[in-house]
Amino acid sequence: MTTAVIRFPGTNNEYDVISVLKAIPDGDPYLVKSRDGAKALKDADSIVIPGGFSYGDYLRAGAVASVGDIMDGIRELASGGKPVLGICNGFQILTEAGLLPGVLLANESAHFICRWVYLKVSSGTTTFTKGLEDAVLRIPIAHAEGNYYCSAEELDVLKSNGRVVFRYCDSEGEASIGANPNGSIENIAGIVNEKGNVLGMMPHPERASRSILGSTDGLMILENFVRASKER
Repeated sequence: MTTAVIRFPGTNNEYDVISVLKAIPDGDPYLVKSRDGAKALKDADSIVIPGGFSYGDYLRAGAVASVGDIMDGIRELASGGKPVLGICNGFQILTEAGLLPGVLLANESAHFICRWVYLKVSSGTTTFTKGLEDAVLRIPIAHAEGNYYCSAEELDVLKSNGRVVFRYCDSEGEASIGANPNGSIENIAGIVNEKGNVLGMMPHPERASRSILGSTDGLMILENFVRASKER
């Protein structure tokens, strides 16, 4: 089982993700430079698009990366049901590429935000949250454009099909206005595609993977990701 970790110009979290995946049995990550194109993904069983500032976030966050040649390979893997995880800038890229609905706008505060947050996991089981249903996780965020927005119609589809995976919440699990760090519609912090194999999330699970970092809650998400990759 191999996981391709994609590096675009400006990506800065690829080695954090690789380090965590290497510590998970069968994680087997390898680095792929976006300029290598879709051919570099031919042996991949799964994909991680990590955080950072791809192409300096010119135009919009993730916009330039979303039209790169390597995205054709990512689309092919996703359409084949293989797991794809977009973290922070990776989530932005997935929405810009049309692999996930909606868009990530500038934070409501207009400031870059870097802090720990709580996430309420959906009650529905997904590939990425098996065994975590209804849990409250502590995971950090670091973004300037994490304000998730979608149309009312798209929101209805996401909710009715159980595709809202994470919501910002307080320590008790309440998705209140005060617990929303960036203004995201209905406190949404992560969603999946219709097939359930593509997850985009703004918080960084790789930064909550060891006790010394302050939490291991993110490790459980990445372990589920690896497990799903093996099952494909």
